Amino acid sequence: MTDMTPEQTAELNERHRARMERKKAIIDAKIAAADKKIGIIIVNTGNGKGKSSSAFGMVARALGHGMKVGVVQFIKGAMSTGEELFLRRFPDEVSFHAMGEGYTWETQNRERDIAKAEEAWEQARRFLTDPSYGLVVLDELNIALKYRYLDVHTVIADLLDRPEMQHAVVTGRAAPPELIAVADTVTEMNVVKHAFKAGIGAQAGTEW
Repeated sequence: MTDMTPEQTAELNERHRARMERKKAIIDAKIAAADKKIGIIIVNTGNGKGKSSSAFGMVARALGHGMKVGVVQFIKGAMSTGEELFLRRFPDEVSFHAMGEGYTWETQNRERDIAKAEEAWEQARRFLTDPSYGLVVLDELNIALKYRYLDVHTVIADLLDRPEMQHAVVTGRAAPPELIAVADTVTEMNVVKHAFKAGIGAQAGTEW
């Protein structure tokens, strides 16, 4: 870029301005057409890192807007995570329930895992029927659905029956196609590179 003449720089700048002007017109029209306001279902899935991190980023965003938040963690619960330790500082704004007993390869007890998942879903249902909660996070719910600890059709029915303006975020690998079909926004996290493959273990502040 440094070897361009002033005339060439001016021409490039003008092309960029014209291109951005056209792009702005298209984006403005799309924004104007998207005039509905309604609670949405968001699903974060895939094998990559960031599913729960994204959900808890939305918790921070919701709290910034004065919304009340309900969190239910499926599977997780054997150890406190950074997000749990932090969010428990705000008991009036966030109701946090870590209701699992650890990863499935640690518990090794399907019947107990099912019982804990059912208990967690009862708490989730309490949030999903309470319009005072603007955002409900169902962390690692997809894992409970993958192993059929919960009935996917019951879960979907409860999600669809929630208050009109309530948002719900579901995280975990292997989201079932039935859930993806009813969700409004679905993001699949893919692995490009992960420190664990280089022998670096999970660490506070980045993984938990």
